[in-house]
Amino acid sequence: MDWKSLEGLLSGVNKYSTNFGPIWLSVVFVFRVMVFVVAAERVWSDEQGNFDCNTRQPGCTNMCYNYFFPISHIRLWALQLIFITCPSFMVVLHVAYREERERKYKAKHGEGARLYGNPGQKHGGLWWTYLLSLFFKTAMEVAFLYLIQFTYQSFSLPRRVQCDVRPCPNVVDCYIARPTEKTIFTYFMVVASVACVILNVCEIFYLIVARLLRRRHPRSVHASPHKKICPEAVCGGH
Repeated sequence: MDWKSLEGLLSGVNKYSTNFGPIWLSVVFVFRVMVFVVAAERVWSDEQGNFDCNTRQPGCTNMCYNYFFPISHIRLWALQLIFITCPSFMVVLHVAYREERERKYKAKHGEGARLYGNPGQKHGGLWWTYLLSLFFKTAMEVAFLYLIQFTYQSFSLPRRVQCDVRPCPNVVDCYIARPTEKTIFTYFMVVASVACVILNVCEIFYLIVARLLRRRHPRSVHASPHKKICPEAVCGGH
Protein backbone atom coordinates (compact mmCIF):
# COMPACT_ATOMS: atom_id res chain seq x y z
CA MET A 1 0.00 0.00 0.00
CA ASP A 2 1.21 3.53 -0.84
CA TRP A 3 1.24 5.08 2.65
CA LYS A 4 2.84 8.28 1.28
CA SER A 5 -0.15 8.96 -0.95
CA LEU A 6 -2.49 8.25 1.94
CA GLU A 7 -0.60 10.72 4.11
CA GLY A 8 -0.92 13.36 1.40
CA LEU A 9 -4.68 12.84 1.17
CA LEU A 10 -5.13 12.95 4.94
CA SER A 11 -3.00 16.08 5.22
CA GLY A 12 -5.63 17.81 3.08
CA VAL A 13 -8.23 16.96 5.72
CA ASN A 14 -6.30 18.98 8.32
CA LYS A 15 -7.53 22.29 6.92
CA TYR A 16 -11.05 21.28 7.98
CA SER A 17 -10.00 19.99 11.42
CA THR A 18 -9.30 21.52 14.81
CA ASN A 19 -5.86 21.70 16.43
CA PHE A 20 -6.26 18.06 17.44
CA GLY A 21 -6.29 16.96 13.78
CA PRO A 22 -2.59 17.56 12.98
CA ILE A 23 -1.59 15.93 16.27
CA TRP A 24 -3.67 12.85 15.46
CA LEU A 25 -2.16 12.68 11.97
CA SER A 26 1.37 12.93 13.40
CA VAL A 27 0.72 10.09 15.85
CA VAL A 28 -0.73 7.91 13.08
CA PHE A 29 2.05 8.41 10.56
CA VAL A 30 5.09 8.95 12.77
CA PHE A 31 4.38 6.52 15.60
CA ARG A 32 2.26 3.96 13.78
CA VAL A 33 2.73 3.86 10.01
CA MET A 34 6.49 4.51 10.15
CA VAL A 35 7.00 1.89 12.86
CA PHE A 36 4.72 -0.50 10.96
CA VAL A 37 6.56 -0.10 7.64
CA VAL A 38 10.15 0.25 8.87
CA ALA A 39 10.29 -2.19 11.77
CA ALA A 40 7.17 -4.18 12.58
CA GLU A 41 6.79 -5.77 9.15
CA ARG A 42 10.37 -7.06 9.36
CA VAL A 43 9.93 -8.45 12.85
CA TRP A 44 6.85 -10.44 11.79
CA SER A 45 8.17 -11.42 8.34
CA ASP A 46 9.48 -14.78 9.63
CA GLU A 47 6.74 -15.55 12.13
CA GLN A 48 5.44 -18.70 10.44
CA GLY A 49 8.74 -19.97 9.07
CA ASN A 50 10.43 -19.71 12.47
CA PHE A 51 7.50 -21.08 14.47
CA ASP A 52 9.08 -24.35 15.58
CA CYS A 53 7.49 -27.35 17.30
CA ASN A 54 9.33 -30.34 18.79
CA THR A 55 7.69 -32.88 16.48
CA ARG A 56 8.12 -34.13 12.94
CA GLN A 57 4.46 -35.06 12.49
CA PRO A 58 3.45 -33.65 9.08
CA GLY A 59 1.01 -30.75 9.43
CA CYS A 60 1.35 -30.42 13.21
CA THR A 61 3.49 -27.27 13.19
CA ASN A 62 1.28 -25.56 10.63
CA MET A 63 -1.92 -26.41 12.52
CA CYS A 64 -0.44 -25.20 15.82
CA TYR A 65 0.61 -21.95 14.21
CA ASN A 66 -2.90 -21.42 12.79
CA TYR A 67 -4.35 -22.22 16.21
CA PHE A 68 -2.26 -19.68 18.12
CA PHE A 69 -2.15 -17.06 15.35
CA PRO A 70 -5.55 -17.17 13.61
CA ILE A 71 -4.95 -13.58 12.44
CA SER A 72 -1.49 -12.13 12.10
CA HIS A 73 -0.75 -9.02 14.18
CA ILE A 74 0.77 -7.31 11.17
CA ARG A 75 -2.34 -7.82 9.04
CA LEU A 76 -4.59 -6.66 11.87
CA TRP A 77 -2.57 -3.46 12.20
CA ALA A 78 -2.68 -2.87 8.45
CA LEU A 79 -6.47 -3.25 8.47
CA GLN A 80 -6.71 -1.04 11.55
CA LEU A 81 -4.71 1.76 9.91
CA ILE A 82 -6.92 1.58 6.81
CA PHE A 83 -10.17 1.59 8.77
CA ILE A 84 -9.20 4.51 11.03
CA THR A 85 -8.07 6.70 8.15
CA CYS A 86 -10.99 6.08 5.79
CA PRO A 87 -13.60 8.03 7.86
CA SER A 88 -11.59 11.23 7.32
CA PHE A 89 -12.43 11.06 3.62
CA MET A 90 -16.10 11.50 4.53
CA VAL A 91 -15.22 15.13 5.27
CA VAL A 92 -13.33 15.57 1.99
CA LEU A 93 -16.21 14.08 0.00
CA HIS A 94 -18.73 16.30 1.78
CA VAL A 95 -16.65 19.41 1.01
CA ALA A 96 -16.32 18.30 -2.62
CA TYR A 97 -20.11 17.90 -2.75
CA ARG A 98 -20.57 21.42 -1.38
CA GLU A 99 -18.08 22.87 -3.84
CA GLU A 100 -19.88 21.20 -6.74
CA ARG A 101 -23.20 22.60 -5.54
CA GLU A 102 -21.57 26.02 -5.22
CA ARG A 103 -20.24 25.78 -8.78
CA LYS A 104 -23.63 24.84 -10.20
CA TYR A 105 -25.32 27.61 -8.18
CA LYS A 106 -22.91 30.23 -9.56
CA ALA A 107 -23.37 28.93 -13.09
CA LYS A 108 -27.12 29.38 -12.71
CA HIS A 109 -27.30 32.68 -10.80
CA GLY A 110 -24.02 34.40 -11.72
CA GLU A 111 -20.52 34.59 -10.27
CA GLY A 112 -21.59 36.95 -7.50
CA ALA A 113 -24.13 34.48 -6.10
CA ARG A 114 -23.03 32.42 -3.09
CA LEU A 115 -24.70 29.28 -1.81
CA TYR A 116 -22.16 28.84 1.00
CA GLY A 117 -20.06 31.49 2.73
CA ASN A 118 -17.21 28.96 2.67
CA PRO A 119 -17.83 25.35 1.52
CA GLY A 120 -15.07 24.14 3.87
CA GLN A 121 -16.52 25.65 7.05
CA LYS A 122 -18.07 23.09 9.36
CA HIS A 123 -21.57 24.51 9.46
CA GLY A 124 -24.73 22.44 9.44
CA GLY A 125 -24.32 19.06 7.77
CA LEU A 126 -20.55 19.31 7.39
CA TRP A 127 -20.16 19.73 11.15
CA TRP A 128 -22.14 16.54 11.67
CA THR A 129 -20.10 14.73 9.02
CA TYR A 130 -16.86 15.69 10.74
CA LEU A 131 -18.20 14.67 14.15
CA LEU A 132 -19.44 11.36 12.72
CA SER A 133 -16.01 10.66 11.22
CA LEU A 134 -14.47 11.09 14.68
CA PHE A 135 -16.95 8.64 16.18
CA PHE A 136 -16.18 6.12 13.42
CA LYS A 137 -12.42 6.44 13.95
CA THR A 138 -12.79 6.00 17.70
CA ALA A 139 -15.10 3.00 17.26
CA MET A 140 -12.64 1.33 14.87
CA GLU A 141 -9.72 1.87 17.26
CA VAL A 142 -11.61 0.36 20.17
CA ALA A 143 -12.91 -2.53 18.05
CA PHE A 144 -9.44 -3.52 16.87
CA LEU A 145 -7.98 -3.25 20.37
CA TYR A 146 -10.73 -5.55 21.58
CA LEU A 147 -10.16 -7.91 18.63
CA ILE A 148 -6.46 -8.25 19.45
CA GLN A 149 -7.19 -8.84 23.13
CA PHE A 150 -9.99 -11.31 22.36
CA THR A 151 -7.96 -13.23 19.76
CA TYR A 152 -4.70 -13.56 21.70
CA GLN A 153 -5.99 -13.10 25.28
CA SER A 154 -2.97 -10.88 25.96
CA PHE A 155 -0.76 -8.26 24.35
CA SER A 156 2.33 -10.21 25.44
CA LEU A 157 3.68 -13.10 23.40
CA PRO A 158 5.04 -16.11 25.35
CA ARG A 159 8.30 -17.79 24.39
CA ARG A 160 6.71 -21.24 24.41
CA VAL A 161 3.20 -22.51 23.82
CA GLN A 162 1.81 -26.02 24.18
CA CYS A 163 -0.33 -27.48 21.45
CA ASP A 164 -2.40 -30.63 21.17
CA VAL A 165 -4.53 -30.00 18.08
CA ARG A 166 -4.77 -32.65 15.41
CA PRO A 167 -2.73 -34.03 13.67
CA CYS A 168 -0.24 -33.61 16.54
CA PRO A 169 0.30 -37.03 18.17
CA ASN A 170 0.34 -35.58 21.71
CA VAL A 171 0.97 -32.31 23.56
CA VAL A 172 3.92 -30.66 21.83
CA ASP A 173 5.96 -27.60 22.72
CA CYS A 174 6.13 -24.84 20.12
CA TYR A 175 8.45 -21.85 20.18
CA ILE A 176 7.65 -18.37 18.86
CA ALA A 177 10.38 -16.49 17.01
CA ARG A 178 11.58 -13.26 18.66
CA PRO A 179 8.77 -13.03 21.26
CA THR A 180 10.35 -10.13 23.17
CA GLU A 181 10.60 -7.91 20.09
CA LYS A 182 7.05 -8.76 19.08
CA THR A 183 5.77 -8.01 22.56
CA ILE A 184 7.48 -4.60 22.59
CA PHE A 185 6.04 -3.67 19.19
CA THR A 186 2.60 -4.90 20.21
CA TYR A 187 2.56 -2.71 23.30
CA PHE A 188 3.92 0.22 21.30
CA MET A 189 1.13 -0.06 18.72
CA VAL A 190 -1.48 -0.49 21.46
CA VAL A 191 -0.28 2.63 23.31
CA ALA A 192 -0.28 4.62 20.05
CA SER A 193 -3.81 3.41 19.35
CA VAL A 194 -4.96 4.44 22.84
CA ALA A 195 -3.35 7.87 22.29
CA CYS A 196 -5.36 8.27 19.08
CA VAL A 197 -8.55 7.33 20.94
CA ILE A 198 -7.82 10.01 23.56
CA LEU A 199 -7.18 12.62 20.86
CA ASN A 200 -10.42 11.71 19.09
CA VAL A 201 -12.43 11.91 22.31
CA CYS A 202 -10.86 15.29 23.16
CA GLU A 203 -11.74 16.62 19.71
CA ILE A 204 -15.30 15.34 20.01
CA PHE A 205 -15.77 17.14 23.32
CA TYR A 206 -14.08 20.24 21.93
CA LEU A 207 -16.43 20.40 18.95
CA ILE A 208 -19.55 19.82 21.04
CA VAL A 209 -18.59 22.34 23.75
CA ALA A 210 -17.57 24.93 21.17
CA ARG A 211 -20.88 24.53 19.35
CA LEU A 212 -22.85 24.84 22.61
CA LEU A 213 -20.92 27.98 23.57
CA ARG A 214 -21.49 29.45 20.14
CA ARG A 215 -25.22 28.90 20.42
CA ARG A 216 -25.35 30.17 23.99
CA HIS A 217 -23.29 33.32 23.36
CA PRO A 218 -23.69 34.12 19.64
CA ARG A 219 -23.31 37.88 20.13
CA SER A 220 -20.08 37.69 22.12
CA VAL A 221 -18.57 35.37 19.50
CA HIS A 222 -19.32 37.73 16.62
CA ALA A 223 -18.67 40.94 18.54
CA SER A 224 -15.04 40.07 19.31
CA PRO A 225 -13.51 38.61 16.13
CA HIS A 226 -10.02 38.67 17.62
CA LYS A 227 -11.09 36.74 20.73
CA LYS A 228 -13.15 33.90 19.40
CA ILE A 229 -14.09 31.05 21.65
CA CYS A 230 -13.06 28.70 18.85
CA PRO A 231 -12.20 28.93 15.16
CA GLU A 232 -15.26 29.68 13.05
CA ALA A 233 -14.56 26.74 10.83
CA VAL A 234 -15.06 24.24 13.65
CA CYS A 235 -17.75 25.72 15.88
CA GLY A 236 -20.67 24.77 13.71
CA GLY A 237 -23.62 26.96 13.03
CA HIS A 238 -26.88 27.39 11.22
